Amino acid sequence: MGSASEAASASGRTVTVFGAYGHTGRFVVARLRERGFVPVLSGRDAGKLRAMAASAPGLAVRPASVDDPTSLDRAVDGADAVVNCAGPFATTAAPVIEAALRAGIPYVDVAAEIEANVDTFTRFGDRARAAGAVIVPAMAFYGGLGDLLVTAAMGDWTSADEATVAYGLSSWHPTPGTRAAGTVSGERRGGRRVRYTGGRLRYHDDEPTVLAWSFPAPTGTREVVGEFTMADVVTVPSHLSIPEVRTHMAIEAARDLSDPGTPAPRVADENGRSDQTFLVDAVVRSGGTERRALASGRDIYAVTAPLVVEAVDRILTGRTRTVGVASAGEIFDAPDFLRALSPHLSCALPGQRTVS
Repeated sequence: MGSASEAASASGRTVTVFGAYGHTGRFVVARLRERGFVPVLSGRDAGKLRAMAASAPGLAVRPASVDDPTSLDRAVDGADAVVNCAGPFATTAAPVIEAALRAGIPYVDVAAEIEANVDTFTRFGDRARAAGAVIVPAMAFYGGLGDLLVTAAMGDWTSADEATVAYGLSSWHPTPGTRAAGTVSGERRGGRRVRYTGGRLRYHDDEPTVLAWSFPAPTGTREVVGEFTMADVVTVPSHLSIPEVRTHMAIEAARDLSDPGTPAPRVADENGRSDQTFLVDAVVRSGGTERRALASGRDIYAVTAPLVVEAVDRILTGRTRTVGVASAGEIFDAPDFLRALSPHLSCALPGQRTVS
């Protein structure tokens, strides 16, 4: 449960959660309540919303659909912020952002879709900045956490030659939402793969490669799928001068995701988490110097909730560094944010070393 100081900072503020009954949405709603916020349950399936509210008395239910702006306006009416947990974000992000802009409230989402995040920066950057609005896409395990780690590792550097985020997942049992988002992204790319190189996103048909990545002890060397590209290739270069940004994925997790027979996550503890564990290794290099930041924890979907709720709390209490469309690493004090995630996440910022 949240501490007394956490509850005080939230002070009963209302947050609409669009896609509240989804796998990640449920974690977000629970964490909001722990922190003293009042969630408003929203999404297109009124029956699922009512069923969810029955197990959490006192929460308002406001069904809404992305093709009905009036319903979205009702969903966010009187709210202090809106969190979008409903993918595919290629479909949901823009309509919910428009509703947030009309209401004059901050918007945060958990989009891992690379193209959807690019769309958010491109389509809403100028408008949000001019309006003094706050829009934070990809405030999740993918996109948000990696960006915070890379930003923290950068420290006082103003630029770097390259950044790599290696994901050491023990497994990956994808939710239906993850599979749907992956299908949409694949269709938008025409089946091609994507990388961030030479200062921009490039699409290609190269076959995936398997690399040996040296995670810190005690994990050690593990096989990873090289350039298994995640949302960090959008969030990191959105504010950091790094022309080469790569993400790698543990081979076991990549195989799970590619297998259509892999089941959805199974609950393994009283908090609803699965038994999946992760280690995220963010490395930045400049010349012959390397800096590293690490995070480890359990269940990539569950840990998204404290990331999101910490972001909402900081936005609503003015602990931000900019306005407009901004990634986690740009808008927040990255090291301080990561420290605030304890006990949900273990982080290490061990400094720098010279590499050959």
